[in-house]
Amino acid sequence: MHRFKDLEIWKRSRLFCSDIYKITSKFPESEKFGLTNQLRRASVSIPSNIAEGSSRKSDKDFSRFLEITLGSAYEIETQLLIAHDLKFISEHEINQLSNELAEIIKMTSRFKSTLK
Repeated sequence: MHRFKDLEIWKRSRLFCSDIYKITSKFPESEKFGLTNQLRRASVSIPSNIAEGSSRKSDKDFSRFLEITLGSAYEIETQLLIAHDLKFISEHEINQLSNELAEIIKMTSRFKSTLK
């Protein structure tokens, strides 16, 4: 069992989630139940699945939750591109968020590869 609060990927993904909430608060009201909701749910999923997976008894189970985490991260990547296409976020914002997300993906993938 791993202590999720000690995991750097959990810490960074939690901060990333806050960034997503801040950026989506500027989206049009008409997107409240669309892209805003989708991005927020997917961003919450990342630290949540890391936390839930860390409580599992086997590394194999934890690894499965990290797979879900990665799926959510790629979902966010796509949604950020759509938000940029729609001019909801600037070039600077998408670059900043995409770079942090790429780091979270790399860290998660590396950590996952250490689990047996």
